[in-house]
Amino acid sequence: MASTPAPFAPFEWMIAWRYLRARRAEGGVSVMTWISLVGITLAVFALIATLAVRSGFRAEFVDTILGANAHVTVYASQRLDEYDRPVRTFDDYAERAARVAEVPGVIRVAPLVKGQVMGTAAGRNAGVEVFGIAEDDLKGIPRIADPETGQGDIDNFEQGIAIGSGVARELGLSVGDQLKLISPDGVRTAFGVSPRVKLYDVVYIFTAGRYDIDRTRVYMPFEEAQLYFNREGVADELEVMIDDPERVERLALPVLQAAGEGALIWTWQDASGAFLRALEVEDNVMFVILSVLVLIATMNIVSGLIMLVKNKGRDIGILRTMGLTEGAVLRVFFICGAFTGVIGTLMGVVLGCLFAIYIDPIFSFVNYVAGGGVWDPAVRGIYALPAKLQMGDVLSAMALSLGLSFVVTIFPARRAARMNPVEALRYE
Repeated sequence: MASTPAPFAPFEWMIAWRYLRARRAEGGVSVMTWISLVGITLAVFALIATLAVRSGFRAEFVDTILGANAHVTVYASQRLDEYDRPVRTFDDYAERAARVAEVPGVIRVAPLVKGQVMGTAAGRNAGVEVFGIAEDDLKGIPRIADPETGQGDIDNFEQGIAIGSGVARELGLSVGDQLKLISPDGVRTAFGVSPRVKLYDVVYIFTAGRYDIDRTRVYMPFEEAQLYFNREGVADELEVMIDDPERVERLALPVLQAAGEGALIWTWQDASGAFLRALEVEDNVMFVILSVLVLIATMNIVSGLIMLVKNKGRDIGILRTMGLTEGAVLRVFFICGAFTGVIGTLMGVVLGCLFAIYIDPIFSFVNYVAGGGVWDPAVRGIYALPAKLQMGDVLSAMALSLGLSFVVTIFPARRAARMNPVEALRYE
């Protein structure tokens, strides 16, 4: 007794390949099949490109937050001083910082003095936020103490101030120039409080990568900031850096307990959590929308395969009378349809990966063609459109496209398999 051939036997691949290679006049691959191939390619390309930009934007946004801001901020609850004035400062900031630094997972604690003042130079004015910080602590901030993006010598920080590149651009400053800072809360006299005005040498210019930081931030030596803002012997808050910022919630309670009575905390996720959640919702919606585009593209396979089955009705009848089983016919046409999905998916993956890898020159070209101003950092916060290829995103796009391609191919293939050979050959 003759044995039944195994599924997807060589002759099934041979017949399918013959149908795929046939010219349109011979009833081969239709124009709809080529349209579905292009559609799947573009849909997968769009899906991978969107996922890469999404991952890159989130990674860049979070990196600029974590690289230039505190992971956890410890600040004081409001209390009254000896003159019954409300204050929110730490008198024992050194002791509190030492206790917080002993918490496992904390890598750095820096006391800060903060204030908002007016900066002026060469007839230009800009509002800036001053951070009073020790030199060693400033050197521990990755996005600030970056020799590749910084200008000047950060080792001279005690002899002047460090300013953001946006501040320098707004006020026309460079290393060695002087910046005048004007604070409304200055010297207390018998006639009231007079504004404090002081000149500082610009010794270092940093680029943190976020427009809002570079445009407003100024770093000043800690002791000088205490004098300038009338904070002698106190600190406004403690800047805490941890080893795993993505899991900051596990250290929130230990840091709060170590900070002691009257302390409150604010994590980077509290500050940016709403934006990150909005990004996550947008990511999910975009994935669903682009998945629908992939589905529409794969549905074109059905149209092309139905036309192929109709054109090959005589061949199906002959093959069935020669002993080809329904399963074999189904697999022949399944191969024809799946081939389109596989090739379209692979081409889309290649295009999507190339787009993510070469996004900078592509974006520069688009910006040049549009005459500039395509990406406004004042609105988006970061200076360029980032893209980050992740294996999980690529695999999910491939799985979605191939899965849909295989599923939609089954229905016209089953129609071909169930075709009655007598009806197919009646008028031949």
